[in-house]
Formats: sequence, C-alpha cells, structure tokens
Amino acid sequence: MLWCVTSPRRLVSSGSPLEPEIGFSRAVRIGPYVAVAGTAPIADDGTTAAPTDVYAQTVRCLDIAERALAEAGASLTDVIRTRIMLVDVSRWREAARAHGERFAQVRPACTFVQVSRFIDPQWLVEVEVDAVVTPGDR
Repeated sequence: MLWCVTSPRRLVSSGSPLEPEIGFSRAVRIGPYVAVAGTAPIADDGTTAAPTDVYAQTVRCLDIAERALAEAGASLTDVIRTRIMLVDVSRWREAARAHGERFAQVRPACTFVQVSRFIDPQWLVEVEVDAVVTPGDR
C-alpha cells in the first residue's frame, strides 16, 4: 500500500461556503481511491431540487456526485459502493430507480438506510459514493 504514503491528497470542492467552515470536501482522492461525501439534492441556485420527489432528488444527488468523480479523475464505472440515505425508507424504490438508471451495468455494493432527518427538512435523500480508479485509466 505504498500509494497511500506517496500519493498526494486531492480535494474536490463543490464551492459550498460550508466546506471551510465544517472542514470537508465534496470528494477526496488518494491514489486510486475516491470518496464522495454525503451529497444532498441542492439545485444550482442553492435551493432544494424537487422538494417532494425522491426520484428527482436522487437523480440530482447522483448528478452532483458524478461531477465530483469527474473532477477527481474518476467516473461512474469506477464506483464500487453507494449509500442511499432516506428519511422515509418505504420510498426506497423511487431512489432505487434513479440508482439503477446509472448503475445497472456497474452494480456497485449498495446500501439503503433510513435516517431521522437531514440538515434541510426538504431533503428526502442523500447519496455517498466510493470509487476505485483502475490503474492506467486516469
């Protein structure tokens, strides 16, 4: 695991003003490993995307995560694990539909969990993504 010692830590920012305040990055890459932080359904204008639609919010979360992966030199095909966090796990199939549209061929390990709430009460879902970039690809 020499790459851990010799590989630089690459931080990917979403531009959120909370990143320096909290001390987090949208994504971090060290060697071939990329971790994308819990990604909320935030629209480009800073509001919540599709406030009542789990499917649309999941799509938005995956869009943001995919951009972070690209900035880290990875892609959806490099994803090995996803975590889908929902405030109402009975709506998991709505999130699963969005997940399946992106990952039907990749088939990462995936976990669905219910949480009591998110920072913004309009958020119905958050997504975390972990990837391993195949050596020589990027």
